[in-house]
Amino acid sequence: MRKLFLTSLLSGFLGALAALSLTRPGSPSPLMAQSVNTVTNIRNQTPANTFNPTPPPESDKESVLDSDGFSAEEKVNISVYETVNRGVVNITTRMARQDSFFFFESQAPEGAGSGSVLDKKGHILTNFHVIEDAKSARVTLFNNESFPAQPVGADPDNDIAVLKIDAPPEMLFPIELGDSSGLRVGQKIFAIGNPFGLERTMTVGIVSSLNRQIPSRNRREMKSIIQIDAALNSGNSGGPLLDSRSQLVGMNTAILSPSGAGENTGVGFAIPEATIRRVMPQLIEHGRVIRPDIGIARLYRSEEGLVIATLVPGGPAERAGLKGFRRVRQRRRIGGFVFDETRWDYRSADLIVDVDGESVETADDLLTIIERKKPGEQVVVTVLRSGKRLEIPVELGDSD
Repeated sequence: MRKLFLTSLLSGFLGALAALSLTRPGSPSPLMAQSVNTVTNIRNQTPANTFNPTPPPESDKESVLDSDGFSAEEKVNISVYETVNRGVVNITTRMARQDSFFFFESQAPEGAGSGSVLDKKGHILTNFHVIEDAKSARVTLFNNESFPAQPVGADPDNDIAVLKIDAPPEMLFPIELGDSSGLRVGQKIFAIGNPFGLERTMTVGIVSSLNRQIPSRNRREMKSIIQIDAALNSGNSGGPLLDSRSQLVGMNTAILSPSGAGENTGVGFAIPEATIRRVMPQLIEHGRVIRPDIGIARLYRSEEGLVIATLVPGGPAERAGLKGFRRVRQRRRIGGFVFDETRWDYRSADLIVDVDGESVETADDLLTIIERKKPGEQVVVTVLRSGKRLEIPVELGDSD
């Protein structure tokens, strides 16, 4: 059975174009020619006195075209592209690579991705994996002007990063943020990016599904992901996902590929605008996301719930009275010798059942609930302790 790989849309430049070929439209098929001849023969056999009905009106396709020759659907497509395309940038990176013997920099490989202009100050939104481990990055605008980019902040958990370029404000065309909470399956969407280095390419599709989960760079689950069928390929990473109002409702981040080679299969994923809007201001202000912290260092999954193994000394959970494994010291005498032994009492640990009324089965479930809060806010942790169900309020701390 072939395995499915979740493939990021990073890298790939113009090399993939070598595999592409252009074909010309073929000539009419014999069946088509036969149909035309049949119609001609029938018309030639029609008696002169046969009633001829009024010629049919123009086709439906022609009737919906406006004076410029575009349908209403085409005009929406054109409007979205003309409104947004100048706000889509091409990001190229260089990765430092060391010689295995001399330990100095040799040829540095290149990567490529896409991004969106956020404001007139030069902030650029992209994926974290586009710039991960990059020695340097450059941003090319719609007019082919290129600027060195400096990292401002990154959130690997959500695959989001912000760069900054020193470009004249008149060259920057920010893309307006929309509202991903109102997306519906079947809704038309647009993706603009730089697949294989082909700048500002637009593809069209629909929202195929909502609330998908895909793994992040640190193996946590990214939630509320948008699934789309618009064609995405290498180089589309970090580009905007747009609605018919020309507003950014997501950021394209990955595709599902049967071989892991990155070819498009019509299954793409985008980070929702709601996540971007929550994370982006913190990246610009602090360079990272300041997350609330409950002060639990290790958890183990069991059939009954999450077992607390280790608490952060002096952390929120310990101060609230939650309990983890307890270290027990015992002195044993064997013959004429005395030994000090240390063991862990696993029965003393609390078993987390739910948090704020929401059941938790994995550590990721717990973190997801906690990260909806802010440092200083309170959560109620329901635990099983010695067979009794207890509700313990915990004031969250800071991830610092």
